[in-house]
Amino acid sequence: MQDAGVIGKYAIGGAVGASFYLEPTSSLDIDIFISFENMRGNPLAPLQPIYDYLTPLGAEPKGEHLFLKGWLVQFLPTENALNKEALEAAVETKVRGVRTWVMTAEHLMAIALKLGRTKDVARVESFIELGKYDQRVLDDILARHNLVEVWKKVSDNYFGGNK
Repeated sequence: MQDAGVIGKYAIGGAVGASFYLEPTSSLDIDIFISFENMRGNPLAPLQPIYDYLTPLGAEPKGEHLFLKGWLVQFLPTENALNKEALEAAVETKVRGVRTWVMTAEHLMAIALKLGRTKDVARVESFIELGKYDQRVLDDILARHNLVEVWKKVSDNYFGGNK
């Protein structure tokens, strides 16, 4: 889709994005973050070019997802500063020889902290347990996006206040 000009830069986030750093966990879908800025087509239906491209390839709409090759895929807008930054900072990797982009561990952690759901906090704790992040980089992201207090609560809980 990128080569065809349907979308610009994208990044895999959520649980599947975290699986590039952590042990894979169960997930119902793949979260693909994209910028809707400069997308062609109807501004009221920014996903239409994606659907138009993927439907002939076998994708089927399923609510807010597309079902494609056995996966539910959700295209999410980078509607806030943290998600926009995470998209821009995404790192290139290869999956079965195909070039793709995944969010950095630190951005995945910050987004999970911002969402604050039980499963997101558990993912952050997995990052902490495995040490698969750079604390200095994370601290910088958390400070810029007003998430320092949320991090303190989660890390204090994880470390029992002994960090």
